Amino acid sequence: MSALALSVLLSLVSAVAYAGGAIVQEHVAVSSPDQQYAPLRRPTWWAAVALNGLGGLLHVVALAYGPLSLVQPLGALTIVFALPMAALFVGRRAGATAWRGAIMATVGLAGLLSLVGSSESQSLSTTQRVAVAVISGGVVVALMIAGRAAHRHPAVRSMLLATASGIAFGMSSVFTKTVAVDWTGGVSAADLPFLAVIGVFATAGMLLSQASYRGAGLAAPLATLTVVNPVVAAAVGITMFGESFRYGTTGTALALSCGVVAAGGLILLTTERLTRTATETAPEPQGVPEPVEPAIAASAAGPTPVEELLATIPEQPADAPREETLVPTQVGPTVFAVAYDADDSPAGDPARYRFYGPFYGGSYVPMPDLDRHRERVKS
Repeated sequence: MSALALSVLLSLVSAVAYAGGAIVQEHVAVSSPDQQYAPLRRPTWWAAVALNGLGGLLHVVALAYGPLSLVQPLGALTIVFALPMAALFVGRRAGATAWRGAIMATVGLAGLLSLVGSSESQSLSTTQRVAVAVISGGVVVALMIAGRAAHRHPAVRSMLLATASGIAFGMSSVFTKTVAVDWTGGVSAADLPFLAVIGVFATAGMLLSQASYRGAGLAAPLATLTVVNPVVAAAVGITMFGESFRYGTTGTALALSCGVVAAGGLILLTTERLTRTATETAPEPQGVPEPVEPAIAASAAGPTPVEELLATIPEQPADAPREETLVPTQVGPTVFAVAYDADDSPAGDPARYRFYGPFYGGSYVPMPDLDRHRERVKS
């Protein structure tokens, strides 16, 4: 196997290791919401740390066998590997918007990194190192404070913390390169404080990346971290290490275009997560109840207190007399009016008796006379 093929293989395995570490971190963040930065008692979190360490080691070895212009863009495939791996192993499927955002961010980052040219190895002075460490550390702390203030918006909070994590990892790479250049001329005790700076930035990047996955899913924070890390390192390399874009002005314009594409992918991922969060937290709409008939509404509501009370009364024997017709209770006295014949003799027909009784407290209405030949009842 050639050195170039080995470099490509190591870069791909490194991207897979980084993706696996991100998936484990997101799983730990979901299952340990109270320990957002360092769930030290979770063995799975240490597995994520080991996977990230393996990815970093393989990335360094790949750089030893292949050119930077090839290895760095292949590292951007982490987000592309992470989405299908998450769907396969933990059942977290990404939507079409998340896929478009991830692909845009990866393509833009790969194009940007491929346009960064190489230069002679050079280091930073002590003053430059202190200035870079203080400024980048202040930016990371400011993003942490902003993320804490945005705790009611998980997607925004996640993007802020992922950006801080990417800056911390990028500055760790910058100081690693600085110390490595110094060590080409021999190991010096003056580099020990900057080794501590590397450890601080790497640890902060790991803890911030863990916190960025809480309540924000996998795609958005991972894409942000994957893009910000090399972009920050490349920006420092261009401004302070004498690096530049290839192909002059054309390369610079292409690099800016790739940066816009990567930023658009991050915006897509952020808006997709914001939309999903709003959908998950929105209360279910309550429709206005349509007017229904009282009898239907009463039957739908269940038995009334009166029916429940009647249900407690023991049933009567089968041979007990029962009234077949329910009659309203009489409120007032019953008034009888007797219809007489023309000769004022009492009628022998009981139907001649007319009843004037109250009905639900209303007016007294006489029962109809079915015999049209009889005289009108006189009051």
